[in-house]
Amino acid sequence: LVISDLKFYLSSTPLCLASCKTYCLHNDMQMETMDKELRSSRLSEQLNKHYAAIAIPKGLYCLSLRLTDVYSSNALARKQLPPPELVPRLSDNSYFHFVLASDNILAASVVVRSTVRSALKPERIVFHIITDKKTYPAMHSWFALNPLYPAIIEVKGVHQFEWLTKENGPVLEAIEIQHIARSRYHGNHLARTTAGDSPRVFAAKLQAGSPTYTSVLNHIRIYLPELFPSLSKVVFLDDDVVVQRDLSSLWDIDLAGKVNGAVETCRGGDSWVMSKRFRNYFNFSHPLIATNFDPLECAWAYGMNIFDLAAWRKTTIKDKYHHWVKENLKSNFTLWRLGTLPPGLIAFKGHVHPIDPSWHLLGLGYQEKTDISSVRKAAVIHYNGQSKPWLDIGFKHLQPFWTKHVNYSNEFVRNCHIMEPQL
Repeated sequence: LVISDLKFYLSSTPLCLASCKTYCLHNDMQMETMDKELRSSRLSEQLNKHYAAIAIPKGLYCLSLRLTDVYSSNALARKQLPPPELVPRLSDNSYFHFVLASDNILAASVVVRSTVRSALKPERIVFHIITDKKTYPAMHSWFALNPLYPAIIEVKGVHQFEWLTKENGPVLEAIEIQHIARSRYHGNHLARTTAGDSPRVFAAKLQAGSPTYTSVLNHIRIYLPELFPSLSKVVFLDDDVVVQRDLSSLWDIDLAGKVNGAVETCRGGDSWVMSKRFRNYFNFSHPLIATNFDPLECAWAYGMNIFDLAAWRKTTIKDKYHHWVKENLKSNFTLWRLGTLPPGLIAFKGHVHPIDPSWHLLGLGYQEKTDISSVRKAAVIHYNGQSKPWLDIGFKHLQPFWTKHVNYSNEFVRNCHIMEPQL
């Protein structure tokens, strides 16, 4: 008998004593207490996972320090990238241009290495790696000392782009907004959570407040047309992806005049990962959102995008992005959770061309039950979510797809005790 049936039975029996009713009430209270404890345990697990996700592993910190030191003491680590005779290829549109923004050296190395390894014509690949001023010496050292011939690699710090100067007020203002957001949320990761949040919603809110999502590097993609004025098409890759197939065919896709070739995330086999619509990202209880957008509109993914920069330059995408980031700031961050995708969904609205889902498989950083056969078939796999493959909390059965592109015999990797995870 369930508790409710037992209470009915006992209360309808003349012989029922007061102690029986007390027993039932006691059981009710016990079940409620157990439910609260279970939920509290799940939320605590998510909180611990969040702190594990935002912490910088000792090995990666060591790697950055050692490479920075080498940059100042070793001329080879400071050599020009690419060599002077190859500089013209940085603006040659007959090559396949990839852009990657990251302050994670090991992750960036995996993206570049997996792309070059998978390419049918690696000699036609040009990588433009953007990093912050602090990481620039270490990032430059890594790729100077570990070249991936015949691919061409350029490493630039944000501070080295002439276009990002004080004359470009809106850009710096947008960047400053992200610093404000970071100071608001960093160190107070519970700021936007509520007692009624489910563990999944709780985790999503924590992740949205992560420093990663308020980093300038995570917003730099909105300025690609200005940062690369000579290029007509680029593929932008996040630093938590692995490339498993040749991507040159992306340049052959007819975007039908659109700017952004992206995988839609509102339909697909995985009902968790591929069920994202505007309602998942925006606060539709806010009148500004409710009057301007459709909650059922299909979302799409960052992580692997083919951008037509020539078409982009004819739009107002950047201005729209700035406008809505400012609106979110004015609303005290109530239009959407922090992050770059929500303003991107708004800014690129009407400028997105859906591409085949096989190009980009998402969710490897939060969907533990990701189908392995789908992982093997995908052109690009994306560890979006907290469980990054370089962290201890990464899913062990999904890590090998990433770790196979790490050179664990590299002197710097070895000396920083970065070890291959054991299954």
